[in-house]
Amino acid sequence: MKLTRAALAAAVVVLTGPVASAQELASRLFQAADRDRDGVLTRAELEATLGAWEALAQEQLPEGLERALPLLPQNQTPKPADVQAMLAALPDKVPDKAPVNPRRPRRVLVLGKALGYVHASIPLAARTIEEMGLKTGAWSTTVTYDPADVNEKNLAQYDALFLASTSGPFLDDPQDAAVTAARRQALLDFVRGGKGLAGIHAATVAYYQSGPMPGAPRSASGPAATLAKALLVQGDRNGDGRLDREELRTLADAWYDRLDPERSGRVDQAAFPQRFAAILPPPPQGSPPPLGPNGFPIQARATQLGPDAVVSTWPEFTRLLGGLFKFHWNDGQVVTVKVDEPDHPLNAAFKGQPPLRLMDETYTFARDPYSRRNVRVLTSVDFAAMSAEDKAKEQYPRPDGDYALSWIRREGRGRVFYEALGHSERVYAIKPVLVHLLYGMQYVLGDLKVDDSPRP
Repeated sequence: MKLTRAALAAAVVVLTGPVASAQELASRLFQAADRDRDGVLTRAELEATLGAWEALAQEQLPEGLERALPLLPQNQTPKPADVQAMLAALPDKVPDKAPVNPRRPRRVLVLGKALGYVHASIPLAARTIEEMGLKTGAWSTTVTYDPADVNEKNLAQYDALFLASTSGPFLDDPQDAAVTAARRQALLDFVRGGKGLAGIHAATVAYYQSGPMPGAPRSASGPAATLAKALLVQGDRNGDGRLDREELRTLADAWYDRLDPERSGRVDQAAFPQRFAAILPPPPQGSPPPLGPNGFPIQARATQLGPDAVVSTWPEFTRLLGGLFKFHWNDGQVVTVKVDEPDHPLNAAFKGQPPLRLMDETYTFARDPYSRRNVRVLTSVDFAAMSAEDKAKEQYPRPDGDYALSWIRREGRGRVFYEALGHSERVYAIKPVLVHLLYGMQYVLGDLKVDDSPRP
């Protein structure tokens, strides 16, 4: 089987998410090629690794490469400075329990597993929930990064599940459909049976899939696409648009010569990333970013695809959570938080305060399933306060101009709370946001009784 230029072009015509750094690609490639796991890459190991990829079917590129590259372990430790800033902003005890005395001891399971874009703020979000429960006495916390902990037996001991930017198919086991189905059902039954679900930021990117542009195939992006491009651009020596085993072996030799300029026959893991980065094709120079219909540069894949060209690969979960990511303003964009219901108990943190202006990577949501007919919106982006230029950065805005940030909803006998802010670590040091999160957590735990009926 051969890898073709046509397959590559189809695979990388449009990116579906943040492009992986050369550092991430190098780390994953080294793990794939270091077959004896001794921390040293030999010429034979690189030749064997690239040679094995000839067997990838054309339609699997770069999806097949994505499976061939081991995933990097997620960081589970927040930066000390971020933790200190968060601790200083945590709500105080009121007077010894806050804000409502728990009806009984509560337990929260925090899941930080991400299989899409992995946010650096995930471990800080998890630590925030843990410290908030400790300081207020409202709950105790268990933090996990293992989706296997979402099962019927384990969930029975918890009152709420908190999803810390769990992007991608975070519950799925790609090797076992039955396990995947059991985990998914356990989550749904947990909430519908009377427990709580809270999610922050990229929880609405879970099971997200962007559709293709008209006539363009859909495929993976990031490390796999970058590597596929490098393989074909540098390895197709006869110009036939294909890579056979001999071309892959020749390419491995050429790459190893550049990775091992000392001719030692050994490239250690510490030296590999910098040396491999020099091998990758340089980014295109001098090409301006494409412009959308509003005349502004396209920022995200969704804006290239027309309105709402995004779908959920697990619609039942997406409906339960209340929304599906479509677009984001880049981190650094200033937004004003509009308090939709100043007198709602979950918005007590904002009452009597000046309008909150902050910087974050702020999401907007597809028309389906997000709707005020399905959720009770607590806060939203004050779209009227944005400049015309900032508004126009979203090429296909919602026609209703509705840009929710947080909401609650009832699901069966259970409760759901979602907060879109939380991309940047700086958000976890903003006290009104943390107080709002505290109230949301006590709502999903069942201790803070509020009106959660939708308000269309």
